[in-house]
Amino acid sequence: MEDQIIADLNDIRISRQGLSLSGGDPLHPQNLSAILQLVKRVRHECDNKDIWVWTGYTLAELTDEQQQVVDLINVLVDGKFVQDLKDPSLIWRGSGNQVIHHLR
Repeated sequence: MEDQIIADLNDIRISRQGLSLSGGDPLHPQNLSAILQLVKRVRHECDNKDIWVWTGYTLAELTDEQQQVVDLINVLVDGKFVQDLKDPSLIWRGSGNQVIHHLR
């Protein structure tokens, strides 16, 4: 699966922008090892591709292991989706508590 993602990212007919990681929380401890490996490969093998990650964790809550992933990405959208704060006019996020961090 990882090899196919790398191939698709390098095929300009498929991906001109980069990689988006969301859903099932990429920064959940059970996902960290695989996500870190993938993000490292994308950084190394896919020239100039942006990497965006959506997570329910806030930047302040991140563990050292989660921060390793964040150190390699371009944009982090943090915070859990809160139904009472839902706002369809927001760009790249669903509720007003979520924050977009441009990291690179």
